[in-house]
Amino acid sequence: MKDSTEEPSPDTRIKLNDGNEIPLIGLGTWGIGGKSCYKTILEALDIGYRLIDTAPMYLNEEEIGRAMRDSGIDRDEIIITTKVASADMGYESTIRACHNSLRRLGVEQIDLYLIHWPSAGRNIKTWEAMEELRSQGLVRSIGVSNYTSNLLNDLLSSGGPIPAVNQIEANPFIYDIELAKYCADNRIHIEAYSPLTRGYCLQEKKLLQIANAYGRSPAQILLRWSIQRGLTVIPKSATTTHLRENFDIFDFEIYLGDMNKLDTLNTVSSMLDWR
Repeated sequence: MKDSTEEPSPDTRIKLNDGNEIPLIGLGTWGIGGKSCYKTILEALDIGYRLIDTAPMYLNEEEIGRAMRDSGIDRDEIIITTKVASADMGYESTIRACHNSLRRLGVEQIDLYLIHWPSAGRNIKTWEAMEELRSQGLVRSIGVSNYTSNLLNDLLSSGGPIPAVNQIEANPFIYDIELAKYCADNRIHIEAYSPLTRGYCLQEKKLLQIANAYGRSPAQILLRWSIQRGLTVIPKSATTTHLRENFDIFDFEIYLGDMNKLDTLNTVSSMLDWR
């Protein structure tokens, strides 16, 4: 396993604020279910993916757990992320939801447990339950998803632990600079979902020009941009070709000038050097 201070590789893992580690690239599984999900997870693990992201609302925790077991890969090598749904937020219901996810996944411990979406009036109690689950050893790291700076500040002000991760939508086209800076200042690692813009921006002219210059696909350029910004990415794919293509981003580097060009695609704000 390479240290995050070295040149990034498929084996690189980022150390979180709680001492645990997370890979730079994982697999998102929203919209992948049934036999297709089982097959995709097996293929992804065979390629080298070691971070799998799911949630109860994806309805695929059982298939993911079965594929993990059938892969023959040591459980300690795989980082599994799942989440507490909005409907399950609250102290006791979060505890129950976690036990249900553990049962569906067929594991004794969840590596990264996230609040899927903030819910007014229930965030603090849910966060207290997350900390209790961690203290019991049922989860290793706890974090949030889709949280703004203000919502993160509420959690920190409550006296609870700092979230290890904030999973948000992030790519060169949608990148909240102020939120990124807040997370960096508070040692909260950003995990980017929809790093490929859901496919909507893959034909953007400037992106295509840069991709052509490097002999890479637009998707690879987007993912490499995120890696160089220090983010973990969880692109979704259910085809072997795209699984391999998305994973093949560690043998080149985007030069600073081209990183700056990609930064100008941001529709949220101008890019700042927040790292």
